[in-house]
Amino acid sequence: MDIVDVIKARILQLCGERNITINKLATMSALPPSSVKNILYGKSSDPKIRTLKKLCDGLDMSLAEFFSTPEFEALEQEIK
Repeated sequence: MDIVDVIKARILQLCGERNITINKLATMSALPPSSVKNILYGKSSDPKIRTLKKLCDGLDMSLAEFFSTPEFEALEQEIK
């Protein structure tokens, strides 16, 4: 899995845990639903940190909490 796949999976996991839809997440995060859907459906190959921060704000969590998962820690270094 690459970073975008892990981000998508994390967003879906958090929505599932909180029992919210993608549209509800977008509203909570003050983002257009298309921004969230572009990440989830692969149209955004490099989501901006500002967008991820807004998603975290909407989910009432920090960026550190969002990225603190075994899946993110297991990502291989991209530049060697």
